[in-house]
Amino acid sequence: MKTLIKNIKNLIGIIEESQAYKKGKALSEVSFLEHSYILIDGEKISDYGPMSECPNNADQVIDASNKLVLPAWCDSHTHIVFAASREKEFEMKIKGMSYEEIAAAGGGILNSARKLKDCSEDTLYDMAKARLEEVTKFGTGAIEIKSGYGLSVESELKMLRVIRRLAANSPVSIKASFLGAHAIPTEYKEKREAYIDLIINEMLPQIAEEKLADYCDVFCEKGFFTVEETDRILKAAASYGIPPKIHANQLSCTGAVQVGIANNAISVDHLEMMGQAEIDALLNSDTIPTVLPSCSYYINIPYAPARKMIDAGLGITIATDFNPGSSPSGNIPFLLSLACTKMKLTPEEAFNAVTINGAYAMQLEDQLGSITKGKLANLIITKNIPSLTYIPYMFGSNHIDKVLIRGKVI
Repeated sequence: MKTLIKNIKNLIGIIEESQAYKKGKALSEVSFLEHSYILIDGEKISDYGPMSECPNNADQVIDASNKLVLPAWCDSHTHIVFAASREKEFEMKIKGMSYEEIAAAGGGILNSARKLKDCSEDTLYDMAKARLEEVTKFGTGAIEIKSGYGLSVESELKMLRVIRRLAANSPVSIKASFLGAHAIPTEYKEKREAYIDLIINEMLPQIAEEKLADYCDVFCEKGFFTVEETDRILKAAASYGIPPKIHANQLSCTGAVQVGIANNAISVDHLEMMGQAEIDALLNSDTIPTVLPSCSYYINIPYAPARKMIDAGLGITIATDFNPGSSPSGNIPFLLSLACTKMKLTPEEAFNAVTINGAYAMQLEDQLGSITKGKLANLIITKNIPSLTYIPYMFGSNHIDKVLIRGKVI
């Protein structure tokens, strides 16, 4: 089936030649075509060009007069499989308790783990499916989803099987990350070495056998997992062919960025605390830094120094960190506004960070993240708005008219 989108005011995010991701000054470059069309054949973009060359042979025609067409967002860091919300902790934050204090009081990750243990796989799937459908309406066409609220063999496998079901039943491109090293469970508080052995010797072999994870993640941070423990877990995962993506430098500079790079991490994520040593290390690697501004916004911690990283020549990815405790939102248009207002990114830099760079952080840059012939037709058609900048500027409004995933309007 051929679908023609015509009379497009601006077709934005065109990349004609193969490109891994954008970095440094190139992050501000966004190619576009005014008064244009795009032709979709089946699931893929087959052609685009000026309206003067618009074909007339299509099974379906969508008129995009006065509208923008963009590649769908690529959200490379989320935790959307969870059993219950944590609004009580929201009240605790309002009363002044810190992230660490809430965790020490039985909240945080361990709270989510307790709730998930008694939740059936079917119920967990239904809740996660609803969240996935919600973020897709915000324009998300690819998403990475982590486990990490299980913290036991049974519950971690349950979460990863839910993610596999989501991937099998949704047109959205989904990557799964195993995050058994998200926190030390209460029952292992005095025997953390036994829990690390459980991850390495029981969880990872079963996950590898069932092919449940694309990546292995570790929360490398004070009070969670040390650099040495992180290194052991990542090396064990690599022995099964599972590459790393890690939580790094959220609360302190621990050496997490460097251990991620040493293990050839696809990305290092969070980075609220960054020094020049971390930036220099990233400049000499293929690891892409991922920043999570809505987490900083919600739990009131510093924002990652994205402006400094870009000016140093790095590429960055922006992701939502959608989770029940520190970032209960998968709204990427709002994320764009936060990146511009709080991190001082230009709208073009923020746009590239959630499209082509987001795709790269999930190893999907050959399929998604730009308007490119042969890529999947995951597209956003906006309402009648004047420019790309209008999306982060008018942050309280919904500017999306239609979302296409694999060539079909959802």
